[in-house]
Amino acid sequence: MTRRVRRMAVRGIALATLLATVASCGLLGGKEQAAPPADANGQVEKPKITLGVLPILDVASVHVAIKKNYFKNEGLEVELKTIQGGAQAIPGLINKELDMTFGNWVSFFAAQSKDAAKAVDGIKLIADGYQAKPDMFLILAAGDSAIKSPQDLAGKTIAINTFKNIAELTAKATLEAANVDPKSVTFKEMPFPDMQAAVQNKTVDAAFMVEPFITRAQRAAGQIKILDAASGPTDSIPIAGFATSGEFAKNNPKTVAAFQRAIAKGQADAADRPTVEPLLVEYAKVDKETAGLVHFGTFPTTLDATRLQRIPQLMQRYGLLDKELDVKPMLIQPSGS
Repeated sequence: MTRRVRRMAVRGIALATLLATVASCGLLGGKEQAAPPADANGQVEKPKITLGVLPILDVASVHVAIKKNYFKNEGLEVELKTIQGGAQAIPGLINKELDMTFGNWVSFFAAQSKDAAKAVDGIKLIADGYQAKPDMFLILAAGDSAIKSPQDLAGKTIAINTFKNIAELTAKATLEAANVDPKSVTFKEMPFPDMQAAVQNKTVDAAFMVEPFITRAQRAAGQIKILDAASGPTDSIPIAGFATSGEFAKNNPKTVAAFQRAIAKGQADAADRPTVEPLLVEYAKVDKETAGLVHFGTFPTTLDATRLQRIPQLMQRYGLLDKELDVKPMLIQPSGS
């Protein structure tokens, strides 16, 4: 290459670099601009956050994001705190034991409707978490039980993890669709890990389980499916997601944005069974064979107000909400969405 050609090449590279830099600054009239950092060094406001989770398949994305350093790469250290359900998460946000939490949409919407979190500027939804697919939201009974069909559940006691949550809502909707009066059923609250034994020792007649507890109960105790609570009127229903308080979101916008970026990557990866199965063995304490048989739901990567609006509509129908609720003001969309 001649000296003149080399000079021209160098000038070309320099010009291209200059144009790219100017374009990124928005000085050429482009609409897209890089968001300025909230502070001088661009760091998150709270590097260590406490996140509420349950020992269930639904939160696989969190464990994926930890394992693959997605949170760490965003400047976040995530401390996990086990909760029993979304209803328990709400007080955690209010008393600031939790910075963010996983929980079912029913609990979040019920709390918002009643202004339960008014002291911390309400509940804000920051990421979708889990959406139903067949056979991952089941009411099970013992194999030797007289209960063989949804109609046999009339007058019976069913275990759920917390009252007035997504389990109770979908159970009522699918029972009614099967011509069973939901009011004839008694719900008993207990943690998911205790349900298999409760069914076997007749403490309850049946239990509303999620994965990996469904597969474990079927394999280890021979429990049988009575009703798929994610079918008919609840087919593909949104189940749960991630929330924080309005106060935390206002005071820590960069922290929330960093969490959203990391969890979105975790959600995308959670659809891959080979990635999730070994993590289930670790955090859900199931054996490798059970992990390989669990039924996966869907891990959405976007917050969709229209999709989530199905929940308050069903809640009103089944007495879990006494007034209309618009979910859209609760959403904090990731930047760029």
